Amino acid sequence: MMNTQAIKCKLLHTTAVVTMVATFSMKSAAQNVDLDTDDLETIEVTGTRQAYRGNFNTLEIPQSEQIIDSGLIENAGALDLVSALDLSASVARQNNFGGLWNSFAIRGFAGDENLPSNYLVNGFNAGRGFGGPRDISGIESIEVLKGPKAALFGRGEPGGTINIITKRPTFETGGEIKFTAGRFEQYRGDIDFEVAISDQLAIRLVGFYEDAESFRETIETERYGLYPSVAFHPNENTRIVYELEYTEQEIPFDRGVPAINNELGIVPIETFLGEPGNGPNETEVVGHQFEIQHDINNDWSVLVGAGYRETSLTGFDTAASLSGSRQFLFVDGESLTRERRFRLFDAEYLTLRGEVTGEFDTGGIHHRVLVGLDYDEFDNDILFERVRSGVIQPGQVPTDPAVAEEFQIINVFNPVFGQFPLPEPTPLTDRLELQSSFGIFVQDQISITDKLDFRLGVRFDNASQESINDLGADVPESTDTRFSPQFSVIYQATENVSVYAAYGEGFRQLLGIDTNGEVLEPNVTESIEIGVKFDLFDGGLQGTAAVYQIQQDNILSVSDAFELTAAGEARSQGVELDLYANITDSIDVYLSYAYTDAETRNEFFDANFGVTIPTGTPLVNVPDHQFSLQVTKDWQAEGLPLVTGGGLLVVSDRSGQLGDFFGQGPFELPSYTTLRAFAQYSVTDNINVRFDLENITNEEIFLNSFASLWVQPGAPRTWRLSVGYSF
Repeated sequence: MMNTQAIKCKLLHTTAVVTMVATFSMKSAAQNVDLDTDDLETIEVTGTRQAYRGNFNTLEIPQSEQIIDSGLIENAGALDLVSALDLSASVARQNNFGGLWNSFAIRGFAGDENLPSNYLVNGFNAGRGFGGPRDISGIESIEVLKGPKAALFGRGEPGGTINIITKRPTFETGGEIKFTAGRFEQYRGDIDFEVAISDQLAIRLVGFYEDAESFRETIETERYGLYPSVAFHPNENTRIVYELEYTEQEIPFDRGVPAINNELGIVPIETFLGEPGNGPNETEVVGHQFEIQHDINNDWSVLVGAGYRETSLTGFDTAASLSGSRQFLFVDGESLTRERRFRLFDAEYLTLRGEVTGEFDTGGIHHRVLVGLDYDEFDNDILFERVRSGVIQPGQVPTDPAVAEEFQIINVFNPVFGQFPLPEPTPLTDRLELQSSFGIFVQDQISITDKLDFRLGVRFDNASQESINDLGADVPESTDTRFSPQFSVIYQATENVSVYAAYGEGFRQLLGIDTNGEVLEPNVTESIEIGVKFDLFDGGLQGTAAVYQIQQDNILSVSDAFELTAAGEARSQGVELDLYANITDSIDVYLSYAYTDAETRNEFFDANFGVTIPTGTPLVNVPDHQFSLQVTKDWQAEGLPLVTGGGLLVVSDRSGQLGDFFGQGPFELPSYTTLRAFAQYSVTDNINVRFDLENITNEEIFLNSFASLWVQPGAPRTWRLSVGYSF
């Protein structure tokens, strides 16, 4: 089965009624054919339109978009969603809840800290819930759609939207089996198999299994997932697709390492400070997605679909207490006070969507119209239990056995596990959150001339929320209605260069209740963006440069007990450059840079930690500068393809916590630079061997944090060896 890199995912922007001819160089080392880098292959592909796309080429879209295609993902050696998103400098890693979910900020904004970062799957909302980190298996490509797109996507994250394109049947029979072994006892198997039963029916099965230890002491994970899909084309105008997502993961809850006097690196990055006796946390996902797409004629197409996803997370953890009045580490610099917690989270997420796309003329003006409606329903059942000590009293010392047991003390330089019985937590939160929303959206891109387009869009949402609290008073249902407009203009200055400007508004429901027991007001955002797009030298140099500003109201602060407070206002502004260059027939360069200035815009009191957050405080885990570079080269070795390449990731200093929680001054995560390299060689027409080396310089890195006592270190130098067999 061919895995081609240089298509650049342009087929995602085609309509369903168009048969495209794509010319591209065969770049992927996963192919098992004898390649001549001077040759070009021409293939005919029937495009399948993604939801919310319409019939536009890149230079006609008045917004910044970044496509991370299968070739880029493979060459980066990414095994999960967040690692693949490192290729986009506009995306910054965020506090990942002890390693239990995906969390990222786009253009400085991270969204709701109660939940994993939301993302779309084939245009359908699917990221909410507690299914654990998303594995790269089953992902064909990733779209980073920057800025709020509320006029179409609705209730998304304020800084942008991540859309995952999955691996679906292509009506070719074949597949690949791959086995991987790596440092820290990593063992993994992947399968991607497809069979075309007939011209109308095809089945594809993608799956993985992984068992791995870690550079972190006592940490071991076991994960597996299956992503079967069926495509049925009863006639040339109708396409039906069904996909199943099933994953299970066992992941120890790991809050990382603490800083000592706000300094990292004193406690070794290998040090685990939880309790192995808690066992792993378990996550599970069962998801379904069903779509029917029908072409009415050459100009009009209809798409309807549904998604349903059940997720769960359950398990215990023991981690550092963030209460300064209970924390002995601030007394002697070595005795860490810990708390024990239990979580039982269950979520159900239903999405329904229908849309009509078409083109028509009024006089001499051409219209490309998209009209649709959707319905979302999210039920989030949270049981959270906790046990912790009282505050430190005068005369108490951590060497007293009774004090050590009450405060669950562990020495950060010489941790001894199982010293005390594991205390039994009691309920702190037991609540069912019910959210539902209905939306109608319209978009019209109007071609005034051959070079000048205006895009007008508006979305109406009716959203409701209710909280059923088993430990206190229920919160009555509340309803909110919003209009989210979008306006943009794009001018094709030359055949290969376009300039654009865009304005958009968005909103997003927030999960939970505030400290007064009230349902939270939704996030509201306003965004402006100006950019230039170019596609030069017959596709040899493609990219987007943009400047933007986003204003957001109603930022949240969150505590362990999920008691929330509105932080008020925040602003993000920045400059971005995304670039792809085909330097020669055999050398590709991918580059992404972002300057992001994200900060609070008002002073507010954070009730969770009892501190005042001043205006101008940098947002957490958002670097001012981030840079990603990937270079690949194709070779011939004994008449068979060899691909080599490498990557560079540079992340500048960034805030490690929102305020001075513990009276030790501002806390920052240090900058880091990592290098990676790979080589992949086709030993035979069917067998390829790949070697990856990551963090080549063995730099000590810290990826994200929630506070100075919860900091996630990154892995030291790591290697992987993979063998793949294609058939």
